[in-house]
Amino acid sequence: MGANRVNGGPSPVEADYDLVVAGSGAGGLAAAVTAAVNGLRVLVIEKEAFIGGTTARSGGVLWLPCNPVLKAAGIDDSLEEARRYLEGQTGPHFDASRVDAFLENCAAMVEFFERRTEVRFVPLPGFADYHPNADGASLQGRAILAAPYHARHLGREIRRLRPPLRVLTFVGMMFNASQEVAHFFNCTRSVRSAAYVARRLVEHAGEMLRYGRPQRITNGNALVARLFRSALDAGVDIRTEAALEEIVREDGQTHSVRVRRNGTIETVRTKRIVLATGGFPQSTELRRRNFRHAPTGAEHWSPAPPGNTGDGWQIAERIGAETCAELPNNGAWIPVSLVPRRQGAPDVFPHLIDRYKPGIIAVNPKGERFVNEADSYHDFGEAMQRHCATDGMAPQAWLICDHRAIRRYGLGFAKPFPLPLWPHLRSGYLLRADSLDALARKAGIAPESLVRTVEAYNLHAGQGEDPAFGKGSTAYNRYLGDATHRPNHCVAPLARGPYYALRLVMGDLGTFAGIRTDARARVMDRQGAPLPGVYAVGNDALSIMGGNYPGAGITLGPAMTFGYIAGLDIAGAVAADRPAADAGPDAATGSHEAA
Repeated sequence: MGANRVNGGPSPVEADYDLVVAGSGAGGLAAAVTAAVNGLRVLVIEKEAFIGGTTARSGGVLWLPCNPVLKAAGIDDSLEEARRYLEGQTGPHFDASRVDAFLENCAAMVEFFERRTEVRFVPLPGFADYHPNADGASLQGRAILAAPYHARHLGREIRRLRPPLRVLTFVGMMFNASQEVAHFFNCTRSVRSAAYVARRLVEHAGEMLRYGRPQRITNGNALVARLFRSALDAGVDIRTEAALEEIVREDGQTHSVRVRRNGTIETVRTKRIVLATGGFPQSTELRRRNFRHAPTGAEHWSPAPPGNTGDGWQIAERIGAETCAELPNNGAWIPVSLVPRRQGAPDVFPHLIDRYKPGIIAVNPKGERFVNEADSYHDFGEAMQRHCATDGMAPQAWLICDHRAIRRYGLGFAKPFPLPLWPHLRSGYLLRADSLDALARKAGIAPESLVRTVEAYNLHAGQGEDPAFGKGSTAYNRYLGDATHRPNHCVAPLARGPYYALRLVMGDLGTFAGIRTDARARVMDRQGAPLPGVYAVGNDALSIMGGNYPGAGITLGPAMTFGYIAGLDIAGAVAADRPAADAGPDAATGSHEAA
């Protein structure tokens, strides 16, 4: 291999690693920890200054059928039903070998991480699959969540943990899934909730004064913090601001990787690499090529970290890997709103919970409802693309509600009572008018149509019914509705003004299109054979969900499971390559488990 010169000098060459992992989300860290616990010398390189990728900004939920955490909570499931559900959800894109590998390893993955590392999970009973009436779906759900964590466990390394998405916090405070959010919604109606909120605010204020950041870490941030701690404990070398530039192969084998760090290129010797760079949601060019609703690539807004620009995709293609973007949906869609900032680009707010609430509906620019607002964010996004593009414009829609609903539940980044609405009205994030007709004119919605739409909706909403779209008709709809509202957790009339409107545009929670891999997470070449030593996990890998979104956590569940599979496969391969006396204590076991 010839020396690679940067700034006139040869690139420094590092010592050998058994494995290099590019990216530090759940999939990459799972692979790194699994390999390191099985005795391998592992290097994780992260392009950005923070550890955690999109996972650190996520809800931290994992979809894992028949996992031991839900089993311990008394929730029954079967792999046969889960497989049948996935087969129906993925249709012609069902990948039997990879789905089976996922289903057969996800319980073992949970057991491994809870037994051997700092990772702990808690159940989310009742979080039904997103299409609960489909064959094989679970009404109790298959989702678990990373248990909260405390910043003290990371010590000084807490500075390298990616902060949560700012717009999904309250004065920087992280919330623990829907249970904690419910207390904040009810703080003006329940003494118990008010006391809980007051206690949390006091704790949070103390943490910010003393440490300058929250100490109680939840959701996806907690999952990354636990994996980060586990990686450090296992001896993984973790370097930030270190970007993968190239995989160097000789005679059909991986030989080394080139990494850009501090303006220079370093060559790291390794025979194996895991690509886990987070997909391409922030690549304008790859969005243009792969998102039909974004013909220039700019008609799309993602809350993913800025560094998720498709590095894994592009580097894999350069070494002959096959990439696939032929799914019905190449991304995990979600409606987002753009929150103005005093300087710079707006913040991207993903609409995860407001659409489900009673008294809130969505309309297209023609003023017509087009979807069950309480369906999943991905289903909502699909409907936006079908029904909400007009006159050559990118998809957009509007959330509409009355004063009672916005004060009770908030709308997007606008928080419920007692927090004020005027900052969002002044910035233009929210629109308000005394009548629906006036509101429509402000928003550029067809006025007469909006008035007719609300009248038709209100005709049945008082009885908790929605004959047009069935809002609140499924277990999943109701899970994120208002359980205190009767007779329908998700339906109430828009009774009286003033009325409010909030513009929605198209966003994502990650990319589904990706690098084609096999059941062992190995990257496949364009002839259908594995590229020796090259693996891909997380959003870099082609999703096993076939362009659909069957349940909460269907990105993180497979990401960690295939990271675990890859780590075991690599540990087995390394053990086979070197003398038995040099192999790690669990390498043989890992190889057996992978099989």
